Amino acid sequence: LPQKKALRANASNLAAFEGQKAQLEAQNLETKAEAESMREQLDGQQFVIIRSASDSGALYGSVTTRDAADAATEAGFTLDRKQVVLQRPIKDLGLHTVSVVLHPEVELEINLNIARSTEEAELQASGKSIQELAAEEEAAAEFEIAELFDDIGRSEEHTSELQSPMYLV
Repeated sequence: LPQKKALRANASNLAAFEGQKAQLEAQNLETKAEAESMREQLDGQQFVIIRSASDSGALYGSVTTRDAADAATEAGFTLDRKQVVLQRPIKDLGLHTVSVVLHPEVELEINLNIARSTEEAELQASGKSIQELAAEEEAAAEFEIAELFDDIGRSEEHTSELQSPMYLV
C-alpha cells in the first residue's frame, strides 16, 4: 500500500481503476493490431545467418535469440531478442524453425537458414542438407580414388604381361 502497488477498494479508487481500465484495453487492442499486421509480413520469412562450423556441420558456438533478432532487423523488420523463443540452442547448420511472440495473443514462426556461406545457404534453401552434400562429395572422392587404383592396377598388369618370359624372344 505505501508504494501504491495495491489500493484499498473504496469508491474513488474503483472509479479511477475503471477509467484506467478503458485506456489499458484500448492500448492493448492497438498493440495487438500492430502485432497482427507485423505477423502478416513476417510469418514464414526465412533469414540467413552465416556462421563458422566444422565439416560435420556443428557450429563453433550457437545461434541465440539475439542473432535471430539481428537477422530480422537487418532484413527491415523491428524485432527484439525478447520476442524470439528458442526451445533449445541452435548448434548445427541447416534450416531451423523459431517461434516469435509479438504480443501475448499473436505468435508466429520464422525460419533461420544457418550456413557457412551464402552459396551454402542457397543450397540448403533448395532442400539439400549439409550432411547430404558432404556424403555426396565423400562418395565422389572415394569413387575417383577407386578408379585411380583400378587404372594403376590395369597398367601394372599390362607391363607384367610384356615382361613375362613367354613374350621374350
